[in-house]
Amino acid sequence: MSMEGEIVQEPTADVMLAGHDLSGKRAIVTGASSGVGVAIAGALAGAGAAVTLAVRDTEAGRSVASAIALTRDVEAPEVHAIDLLSMASVRAFVRDWGDRPLDLLINNAGLMGPPLTRTADGFESQMAVNYFGPFLLSELLLPNLKAAADPRVVVVSSGSHHLAELRIDDLNYLDRPYDKFEAYGHAKLCANLLAVEYSRRHAGDGVTMNVATPGGVATNLGRHVTFEDAVRLGWINEDGSLPQGRMRTPEEGAASPIWAAVAPELAGRGGLYIEDCAIAPVWTPPTPSGWGVTRASLDPESARLLWDAAWPLLEESAT
Repeated sequence: MSMEGEIVQEPTADVMLAGHDLSGKRAIVTGASSGVGVAIAGALAGAGAAVTLAVRDTEAGRSVASAIALTRDVEAPEVHAIDLLSMASVRAFVRDWGDRPLDLLINNAGLMGPPLTRTADGFESQMAVNYFGPFLLSELLLPNLKAAADPRVVVVSSGSHHLAELRIDDLNYLDRPYDKFEAYGHAKLCANLLAVEYSRRHAGDGVTMNVATPGGVATNLGRHVTFEDAVRLGWINEDGSLPQGRMRTPEEGAASPIWAAVAPELAGRGGLYIEDCAIAPVWTPPTPSGWGVTRASLDPESARLLWDAAWPLLEESAT
């Protein structure tokens, strides 16, 4: 989508998978009961992968699985429950997965802009769903990923990481004011840094993690966003029109995560931020904020320090 507002043809997930045969590969897609997650799961299944829908609402997940089977003429994906607001649920999901190899883990589930709430584990809710949950899931599934060839982890991120500065000293908003969109951006910034350190730590295992932004997509992720919020953030104009001309469809939004999952040129490469089906440039003025990736998202020292601060909190959640 052009920054100048010109509407251009957007690639879709199916376009990114053209020529790829994923038969024999296993994939997990979180948040696959709506929006971009449905498009990611459907495209992977259509390319031959055995897909598991990891969802909070299993009834909705089963409906999606049936629709994928019908429209793609494939076997219905498995549906398993996971609630990323609960680290106990993440651990239960991993136990149920067992020792099966895993080729692709797509951490797609997200939460944006709710009022301040904390989980039973003491995590701010956006940090739980967008960072702590994917962190724990990806780490616990490492043995399964190591058993596959060219295993890849993809985390769906957002240009909203531009809205925040890293605060390792207060990850869960215990000592600072809570702004719901700064908090969303902070969680996505942390997710970007997770990819950097995860890939560094597991390079010897052959497992990589990259993040990918779907761009502006009209999904229920925005259910907590008011019209006034969207105008203030520059996502829409005061007359209700869109600066970029239109929102992407879920199939278009799924293109970058899918590219991160299958692009041959990304084999063995991790810690990258993917935007518009390419490795994003580092943001510098006068490029509008929200395009490209901030240097703070790629800083290896910050990534290491964040891991060292966050992992003990995840270990505590097991007790």
